[in-house]
Amino acid sequence: MEIPKIFESEYRFCEILWENEPVSSSELVRLCNEHLEWKKSTTYTVIRRLSQRGVLKSENAVVTSLVSKEEVLAAESTQVVEKAFSGSLPGFIAAFTRNKKLTSKEIEEIHQIIDAYKE
Repeated sequence: MEIPKIFESEYRFCEILWENEPVSSSELVRLCNEHLEWKKSTTYTVIRRLSQRGVLKSENAVVTSLVSKEEVLAAESTQVVEKAFSGSLPGFIAAFTRNKKLTSKEIEEIHQIIDAYKE
């Protein structure tokens, strides 16, 4: 299943949903007002839009996600690597580490990920 594109404001909304789901639409309105300063109509518009795109479902005034945060992040990461680095993961890592010094812990975690793919 292809993960639909989620824009920045929608992502902030999804973070609230992921932290609280399943959540009533009225509670989601309250949370979005509190954290994003959104009006009720804005929240309901985003619920409708994301529902139409298959990101979430709203049944009987209860909202739940259909895609996880991890799935969204993986899709976004893949898109960045494809667009900016012609699909080259080593190219992405080289560019990323040019501006950020990796800690020993981060290096070890990367080694573990690579070792898991070797098996």
